[in-house]
Amino acid sequence: MLIGLRVALGPLLYTASSSRAPGPCIATVLVVALLSDIFDGVIARKVGVATEKLRVSDSWADFWFYMWVCASVWVRDRDIIIAFRAPLLTLAAMDACSYGIDIIKYRRIASFHAYTAKLWGITLFIATVALLVFHTGGDYLWLAIIAGIVSNLDALIIKLLLPTWQHDIPSSWHAWRMIRKSP
Repeated sequence: MLIGLRVALGPLLYTASSSRAPGPCIATVLVVALLSDIFDGVIARKVGVATEKLRVSDSWADFWFYMWVCASVWVRDRDIIIAFRAPLLTLAAMDACSYGIDIIKYRRIASFHAYTAKLWGITLFIATVALLVFHTGGDYLWLAIIAGIVSNLDALIIKLLLPTWQHDIPSSWHAWRMIRKSP
């Protein structure tokens, strides 16, 4: 249900942003989305339903929601997107290549939920609040871009190390340890 909530919140965020809803309304949508992202995994593990399918669904919901975040920032303050187009396009290209590697190597998208991805999610949340609620955020956007690049590089190393698809790999260091222990 929490994954579905995040899927529904994406279009709601866009609607609120494009209709120039007050900052507290937008902040509420963002906070609820963040909490749903945090607690969906916590609750799933606690009740024993953290399946591979659920983890992949969570990854797709994150992608879906952040596409709506991009659209929301575009309609609310496209000047910031234009000003940051080169690093944002670089990050988008890294993400696209990452998905391409997933499909070629594993025949599906990866769902590592690595620590660097969690850090990227937090920096994206901070940058999004800064942009959509306070109409500022260049420094926070840089932070999110840097975290995104680090997350993509960590995921790339994991993909290069792991011969088969796996989910919930905390970091490239953990992946390296896994292959060292393999016979």
